[in-house]
Amino acid sequence: MKILLSTTEKYRVDNEDEAVKMIEKAKDESLTEGYTLTKSSYVIKTKKSKGEIVDSWAVCTLEKTFND
Repeated sequence: MKILLSTTEKYRVDNEDEAVKMIEKAKDESLTEGYTLTKSSYVIKTKKSKGEIVDSWAVCTLEKTFND
C-alpha cells in the first residue's frame, strides 16, 4: 500500500504578484482539497547580460502535506 504524505511543487511565474496569488490560492484550496500548506515561499530571479537585467521572474515553492 502506498500513501502520498507530502509534495513540494516549484513553479516559474512572471512576477511577484502572480507568486503571491498562487500562494493565496493554494491556502484557499487546502481547505477543500485535503492537504495542509506547510511551507510556501517565492524568490525573485533575474537574468543579466553585460550588467543589465534582461529578464526577471519569480520561483514559487509550495509544500503540501496530505491529511491522513
